[in-house]
Amino acid sequence: MRTKILNLIEEDCKLTAKDIAAMLGETEEAVAAEIAAMEKERVICGYTTIVDWDKTDEEYVTAIIELRVTPQRGEGFDKIANRIVNYPEVDTVYLMSGGYDFAVIVKGKTMKEVALFVANKLAPMEAVVGTATHFVLKKYKEHGVGITNVTKSERLAVMP
Repeated sequence: MRTKILNLIEEDCKLTAKDIAAMLGETEEAVAAEIAAMEKERVICGYTTIVDWDKTDEEYVTAIIELRVTPQRGEGFDKIANRIVNYPEVDTVYLMSGGYDFAVIVKGKTMKEVALFVANKLAPMEAVVGTATHFVLKKYKEHGVGITNVTKSERLAVMP
């Protein structure tokens, strides 16, 4: 039942325990208890709404910051990540494989504000050996939800 509940609320966090119970053929009480248990265990870490901020009067920018780091002996990546996640500008932090160690998603009012955050807070950290900042220009899809209306490609057929 847990996985089914998680799949449903991940798709639509506005579903009530009553709605989920009806979909799964369970009692509302059993579903509510399972959700409460998963929240307590931090299996469910929060609920979110996806907003197309381009359709509002609010101005802000999103940037993806690549960080290359050298973890300190015995402390690993977790200590570095724990320091990064505490900055209010930071929205998301991922430990990555490949050419860089962390992907950090940052939000700010302006590009300058984000650039100063990187220059003054992230780059000077003792473990950081390199950064690369990528500003998001337009969002097409976020958390599995289409943000912008994308039209079908109108490519011409190529004849052999």
